[in-house]
Amino acid sequence: MELLAEARARTGLPVLTEVVHPGHVARVYEVADAFQIGARNMQNFALLSEVGRTGLPVVLKRGFGATVDELLAASEYILAEGNDQVVLCERGIRTFERATRFTLDLPVVALLKQRTHLPVMVDPSHAVGIRTLIEPVALAAAAVGADALLIDVHVRPEEALCDADQALPPNEFGRLMNRLETLAMGLGRTLAVGRPLEHLGRGA
Repeated sequence: MELLAEARARTGLPVLTEVVHPGHVARVYEVADAFQIGARNMQNFALLSEVGRTGLPVVLKRGFGATVDELLAASEYILAEGNDQVVLCERGIRTFERATRFTLDLPVVALLKQRTHLPVMVDPSHAVGIRTLIEPVALAAAAVGADALLIDVHVRPEEALCDADQALPPNEFGRLMNRLETLAMGLGRTLAVGRPLEHLGRGA
């Protein structure tokens, strides 16, 4: 947590970090601007209620075996605590296909936009797990209406301690952002690089 606090102080960027246990929420709250609930904790209802009570924004990842209805039901545990700052995150589901890490369920993005007022994020990095697929999948996610993307970036991906195969080097990330901007213009949307998370934090 101290390292995250230092990174925020140096960059001015908000901190979004995962919490996995209700007992850890208070400590993470001291530093984080927003919580992430990972796919494996999507139905950890005690955890969802605890982060809901903090009032901080929460990115709720869909479990890889969860239905849309189950994702929406999980979000209600956070909303029930009076916290309406919930972002739903599609990060792939488990199917028979093994060519990619998971099967990214992009139609669900459009469906969620119809069924809920909550913003929808897509995590192409963890869904496909293959660096060369991140760009086309991210563009597709934006095309179907994703409000935000969660993309792994590393200055030296080959030295990354985890998820090295899916991390984009900065130059490839820059190219992706340029292509996203062009796509957004064609769709009549505005690309807000970094700005979608500016509202995160205390009192947001």
